[in-house]
Amino acid sequence: MRPIPSQSHRSSGGSPHLPSQTLEPSTLGEIDDHGLLSLLLDRSLPGSACGPVATDLIDRFGGLGEIVAADLPELSRINGLGPAAILDLKLLRQLSIRLARSTACTRPVLSSWNALVAYARVTLASSPREQFRALFLDRRNVLMRDELVADGSVDHAPVYPREVIRRALELSASALILVHNHPSGDPSPSQADITVTRQIIEAAKVFGLQVHDHLIVGREGTASFRTLGLI
Repeated sequence: MRPIPSQSHRSSGGSPHLPSQTLEPSTLGEIDDHGLLSLLLDRSLPGSACGPVATDLIDRFGGLGEIVAADLPELSRINGLGPAAILDLKLLRQLSIRLARSTACTRPVLSSWNALVAYARVTLASSPREQFRALFLDRRNVLMRDELVADGSVDHAPVYPREVIRRALELSASALILVHNHPSGDPSPSQADITVTRQIIEAAKVFGLQVHDHLIVGREGTASFRTLGLI
């Protein structure tokens, strides 16, 4: 099921095209998702094409998060969406991730948990494929590195516990937080999720490393192994 956009758009053409040169930055918050997307596309597409392409993107992917996270081949199938526009969409995604990360890195993650969860959601909630990431923390529980461990299919990403622990030792990390997504939208842990988490925890104990939590991100919410009593 597609998420409902924060504000509606008209599938026949969306919001009327608004030339970026005539807008004041203070008014951007009043523009709906379709209008903002059209403004972004206005940088690289002819003005008359921005509205229809924005409509096609929203109809195809469902929302802004899903659009910017979409795979390149899928974006390339949108009629009229060229390489420059696709680059702008990917730049927008990276900026969003970097902004969320900068907030999550300012304090120890255990005392700024909401910021960490927000970062995980921005990074993974709209991803079309399953990804498994490890967040490596220093002795103060401040985020040192966020690294991709496995990039899989729509329902599976192969994870090797020894590689996760090896990387933690290389970075001189003191603790880890595991994060992965469920593209189906349901963040409920599978038995395979529980098994690999326990394997990583046991391997971490040998080297005095702590696994604080394992977060599963989906469009429908975020599940915490610690909150669920699985750690």
